[in-house]
Amino acid sequence: MTLKLILEQVSQLLFQPVLALLVALVVWTLVALGMFLRSLASRWRGHRPAVGRFTRLVDMAVAEEAGETDLRIEKLSAQAEHSGLRSLNSVRFAVRAGPSLGLMGTLIPMAAGLSGLARGDLPALAEHMVVAFSATIVGIAIGVVAHVIAMVREGWLRQDLDDIRLHAERVLRAHETAAARQRVSHAAAAKEGA
Repeated sequence: MTLKLILEQVSQLLFQPVLALLVALVVWTLVALGMFLRSLASRWRGHRPAVGRFTRLVDMAVAEEAGETDLRIEKLSAQAEHSGLRSLNSVRFAVRAGPSLGLMGTLIPMAAGLSGLARGDLPALAEHMVVAFSATIVGIAIGVVAHVIAMVREGWLRQDLDDIRLHAERVLRAHETAAARQRVSHAAAAKEGA
């Protein structure tokens, strides 16, 4: 068996899994698009769950009075960023995987179609070319939709993180001001008592 034959067999073996992955990615993209549209409508109504969740956690961290409040708030800010980036990773994967699978789904049947052309089998060529171009279109569509979702969600993430950090800074300053006032009043009381 020559290397050329081995490569042909490997590419033919990959064809069905590539198509299955492409179809699975189409389903995933439709679900992601639905979730994105739901989030978009929710944000238009002013509902931003990540901001609400993390601002409550910041408020709780300040209320604990356990010391090192600034470090706990910084950790919460990092957790908010990590949570947002983790949710973007799957969309970023689809941006790259969709066109890649579409290209593989194009080239594999194109090779079989060209082989049919060499034998003079034009119907086989036409059948393979339809599959090839369909895979290209689907792969590019997945990439475009995922890219738009990723761009908008990255903007949302930046805005949410800015708002969380601003809230944390305000709360921390208020906490530090209250602590300074308390120290001054304790010092004044100690002076009067002496």
